[in-house]
Parts: sequence; structure tokens; C-alpha cells
Amino acid sequence: MKLTTVTDSPVANQISEAISLSLPGSQVRVTAGQPGHFSIMVRSAEFAGKNRLACQRLVYKAIAPLMSGAAAPVHAVDQLDTGV
Repeated sequence: MKLTTVTDSPVANQISEAISLSLPGSQVRVTAGQPGHFSIMVRSAEFAGKNRLACQRLVYKAIAPLMSGAAAPVHAVDQLDTGV
């Protein structure tokens, strides 16, 4: 079951969509903090058998285009919680 929760932020929606496309069937919650700062929670079967760093790399790979360049809308991920 897919669960996606975002704050009222277009960038949070972009983050959630990018993760959902990269990790189909995942549960994603994105919360906006300071401008450009976000907290992300992802639950995905793709994480089974992987250590925390490997799971985080999958999420960062999904949102890398949103963190690239001088005008990137995502400046920082303040908290990243991953699990199955």
C-alpha cells in the first residue's frame, strides 16, 4: 500500500514524487522545515536486507536532481528515516 504525506509545499511534493518513482510501492512522508530544509521518512520493501547507509543512498539518489545546481530547491535533508 502506498502512503504519501507531504506538507503544503511544492518542493515537498516533488521530493515525494521522486522517491515514489524510484522506489515504487514505498510509503513516503516529507515535512518542510526552514526554506530548502526537509525531513523525510521512507518505508520500502526495497530496503530489506540493506544496511542504513545503503537505504539512505537509494533515497538520496532519487532526489539528487532536486539537490543539484546553484538554484537547487533542496538545500538539506535535516532528518532521513528509512526502514522496511
